[in-house]
Amino acid sequence: MHISLRAGEKLYINGAVVRVDRKVSIELLNDATFLLEAHVMHVDEVTTPLRRLYFIVQIMLMNPADTQAACDMVADALLSNRQSCDHQEILTGLDNVERLVGENRKFEALKAIRGLLPLEAVLMGKSKALAPEEAA
Repeated sequence: MHISLRAGEKLYINGAVVRVDRKVSIELLNDATFLLEAHVMHVDEVTTPLRRLYFIVQIMLMNPADTQAACDMVADALLSNRQSCDHQEILTGLDNVERLVGENRKFEALKAIRGLLPLEAVLMGKSKALAPEEAA
């Protein structure tokens, strides 16, 4: 897997934060859990139920050591989202997210949640999605 980073950009690999000081291209030669800075949601951006779910899964990806507490938080967030929304596309998406997290495919789960954020914004009456950068 080839990854290109700009000067000052961060990459989260297996729970470690790597920041580069110049434009660089790196190649991951084995399986690694990583997250690009563009996909990182900051705590002040957690303003909706789906964004809360995204943030929790993101934490699972960035800090794989505390899995049981994170799994409990994901289960709570999924339940909360299901109770607060009756839109079939979001409910189907939540089922997919739950499956992906259960299969330890957290990056794909984040991508699935990002795909639901614009719909959540519309349902909540917002004019535009407040999704993290759509770079995936």
